[in-house]
Amino acid sequence: MTTSTDAPQQAAATAAELKERAAALVPLLRENAARTEADRRVAEENIVALTEAGLFRLTVPKRLGGHEADFRTFLEVTSELARGCGSTAWVTTLINVCNWMAALYPERTQQEVWGADPDARVCGVLAPSATSRAVEGGLVVTGRWGFASGSHHARWASLGIPVVDGTGQQTDQGAALIPMDELTVEDTWYVAGMRGTGSNTLVADEVFVPSHRILSVTRAVQGHYPTEHKDETLYRSAFVPVLALVLAGPQAGLAQAGMDVVTASLAKGRGISYTFYERADESPSTQIQLAEAAQLIDTARLHLMRAAEDIDTWAASETYMPFGTRARVRMDTGYVARRSREALDLLLSIQGAGSFAEANPLQRIWRDQETGSRHAVINPAIAGELYGRALLGIEEQVTPLI
Repeated sequence: MTTSTDAPQQAAATAAELKERAAALVPLLRENAARTEADRRVAEENIVALTEAGLFRLTVPKRLGGHEADFRTFLEVTSELARGCGSTAWVTTLINVCNWMAALYPERTQQEVWGADPDARVCGVLAPSATSRAVEGGLVVTGRWGFASGSHHARWASLGIPVVDGTGQQTDQGAALIPMDELTVEDTWYVAGMRGTGSNTLVADEVFVPSHRILSVTRAVQGHYPTEHKDETLYRSAFVPVLALVLAGPQAGLAQAGMDVVTASLAKGRGISYTFYERADESPSTQIQLAEAAQLIDTARLHLMRAAEDIDTWAASETYMPFGTRARVRMDTGYVARRSREALDLLLSIQGAGSFAEANPLQRIWRDQETGSRHAVINPAIAGELYGRALLGIEEQVTPLI
């Protein structure tokens, strides 16, 4: 077996360096955004650039050649990337959070994933849409998992499964880490937005998964991870808050991308049709709407970073994040999506019907945000329900994913 000391090593970058690398890639991602959408997968040029910048290794352990960056840095990087391309930012987000999940598995599993290549990438779907059969040393799994973002670019997949005993009785819910070459990919991702994420369906047919590559999701929700490296702060972070909040990073970034497009357009001095305003930026209504959009983006970012600080602070404290705070992070996640959508709605109104011209990048940004912000884990209404119950001390909840 390859050991971590044998693996290719690169120095871990600082938070500032990682953010600078993300910002430097925005022009490239913006240039390739239309092609990424048309091809329904992230442009290979983007993947190469992200790999060379080390931005797929945000959550890979330092001892295995990664950056082991905290979640504030993670979200700052992915929201910055979304200013260039929503689909690319989404894929970068999902690969990095699935990499983080892989680092919760035992050392033996981590070595299988990254021991020889710290740039190995993991995709994943948590929903247990499969059947399992217990055999000696593990489980045999058959199933189909939809919406596997980034699967075109991954070497491994972490997939939700029922864990069963020898009688076939379910005893747990798990996440099975499976090499992509043992799965097939069905081309099912035909959607209005986030087209470039390649979120297709993964299929397993009687695939054996050894026990050391099965993570207990039930225990993980309570903060019990099988990694032997208990001193690594990042891998003490709260499970569901992490999986939920990372999806909000691209939302804030897409809203900022919309602001970038609109302010650049206004700077060119266009007027407002059917009015006496020869320059739209001289109109008080434009100025007020722009200010309100900026305030909404700031509000979204403030909640995003507060929740990231919650995750990082509790991980550093060596105490698992309490239930009430976990519920608030779910609420913050939905709130970021809502405020980001509202900001983009105002920006579309400033640009008017021209926003929806195919040549205008604003319509793609809008479709990407409208699609990405409807992910089931983001759902603001459900987040409000569960947070309200937590505030009232109601023990019965609407989901186990808190």
